[in-house]
Amino acid sequence: MNAKIVLRAVALAISCVITFWLTTNLLASLYSVSREDDLLGGMWAVIATIFVYRENLAESMGAALSRMVATLVSFALCFVYLIFFPFSVWGMAALIGISAVAVTMMGRPNDTMTAAITTTVVLVAAAIGPHDAWRLPLLRLLDTAVGVAVGLAVARISGLSVHHKSTSSFGPGATKKAGA
Repeated sequence: MNAKIVLRAVALAISCVITFWLTTNLLASLYSVSREDDLLGGMWAVIATIFVYRENLAESMGAALSRMVATLVSFALCFVYLIFFPFSVWGMAALIGISAVAVTMMGRPNDTMTAAITTTVVLVAAAIGPHDAWRLPLLRLLDTAVGVAVGLAVARISGLSVHHKSTSSFGPGATKKAGA
C-alpha cells in the first residue's frame, strides 16, 4: 500500500476529529441551540473539512473558495427567508432555485450543487427545530468556516510534508517520471 495514501487518509481522519471537536465543544460553548443542533453543526463542519481537503494546497484553496461562496449565498437566502417564514417544502424549492441562479450569475455554476445542499440542510434543520430558526444559517456558516479552516490548515501542513519529500517517489511528477 502506498504510504502517501495512508498518510493522507490519516490526516483527513484526524482533521475531521479536530473539526468535530472544535464545533461541538468550542462553538457550542459560545452558543448552543440544542445538543442535536450542536451535533448537526459538527457533522456539517466535518463535511466542509472533507470537501476542502484535496490532493494539493491549490486544489484545497479552490475548494475552500467554492464551499464558502456557496455557503454565503445559502446563508443570505436562508437568513432572510427564515426571518419572515417558517419552513415549507415550496420555500425550500424556491430557495434552491434562487441559489442556483445566484451562483451561476456570479460566474460559479459549479457551486450550484453545494449551495443547494447547504440550503436544504439549513431549511430542514429549521423544520426540525423551528424555534429561532433564523439563527441556523449563521450557525451553519460558522460551522462551515471552522471546517474550511481546519481542512485548509491540514492541507497546508500535509502539502508541506509532501513538498519536502519532492525528491522521493512521493514528489510531484513522480508518476510521470516512473512511467516515462
